Amino acid sequence: MIQTTKQTESEIVNIPKRGMPVTIITGFLGSGKTTLVNQVLENKQNLKVAVLVNEFGDINIDSQLLVSFDEDMVELSNGCICCTINDGLVDAVYRVLEREDRIDYLVIETTGVADPLPIAITFLGTELRNLTRLDSILTVVDAETFTPEHFDSEAAFAQVAYGDIVLLNKTDRAEPKKLDELESYIRVIKQGARLIRCQYGQVPLPLILDVGLTQIENYQQELEESQHEDHGHHSHQDHSHHHHDHSHHHHDHSHHSHHLENDGFVSLSFQSDRPFDVHKFEYFLTEQMPNTVFRGKGILWFSDSPLRHIFQLSGPRFELNAEPWIGSPKTQLVLIGRHLDLDEIKTLLDNCLAESVKL
Repeated sequence: MIQTTKQTESEIVNIPKRGMPVTIITGFLGSGKTTLVNQVLENKQNLKVAVLVNEFGDINIDSQLLVSFDEDMVELSNGCICCTINDGLVDAVYRVLEREDRIDYLVIETTGVADPLPIAITFLGTELRNLTRLDSILTVVDAETFTPEHFDSEAAFAQVAYGDIVLLNKTDRAEPKKLDELESYIRVIKQGARLIRCQYGQVPLPLILDVGLTQIENYQQELEESQHEDHGHHSHQDHSHHHHDHSHHHHDHSHHSHHLENDGFVSLSFQSDRPFDVHKFEYFLTEQMPNTVFRGKGILWFSDSPLRHIFQLSGPRFELNAEPWIGSPKTQLVLIGRHLDLDEIKTLLDNCLAESVKL
């Protein structure tokens, strides 16, 4: 186990030129993946990082929380870029590879209910293996809420089982005994995983980037099964650089739908050009929202405030942070949970809308 210390600007990550290195950041709903990705994007080491954000839901909230932009790719002032996975993972990676500007490192942020295996297979078993190098799968764990029975979720188990690095995040909210028990459990599930304790996703980049922890031989059986499936469905594949094949993305989705169906997770997306009444929305959160909602995130407009409010809910905790609007005000909210009555929740949210807007 590694206890992190504050990073100095003099620490430099030296990336060797063996194909663009890739880190997959996974972790259950509300574990702190987006916070960690922000730490990577804000690095002070002159490392040009591309982040691909995948969403479970119709509204792409996470990319708006990373950086504010209208298009699906934006370049930050430090040279890093952030974009969303709209047309499939392989397509999104090629868009990064084909940029004229140098990119040193690629980070994939999965959804909170994703099995990281299909994403890893995409890099190890497709034409991308010649252009990229899977460096590690990094799993973020909420040290306060995670238990061995974590919502009885296949996805949560797979995220730990495939993690080369496991970040025990939010350690300030967990008792030392709980942290020790959690580490012991993780060592049983994934022997040899690098365990790092942290708060707010603050980890020195040399501990998590270019660590070379992915061992391809451990995926040999999955690679053979994946290639067998793809050959059965696609006999003629084009592996050229500009006319790449889309089949692996569809194969990728078949894995996702299987475990999502088993876990029973659904996503509710709510948008409105009318603001919420803050008191009605607070009543919804505290009295009406089902306890099977595990994660919520959104950009909210309240009728009595000139600011936009960033909403984050993880388990029983939620917070609202206000900041100036970028663009026209509107309400965008995503709730993720198990076996939800989507129509009923949408009706409750409609009832939270204000009758009039105070200008």
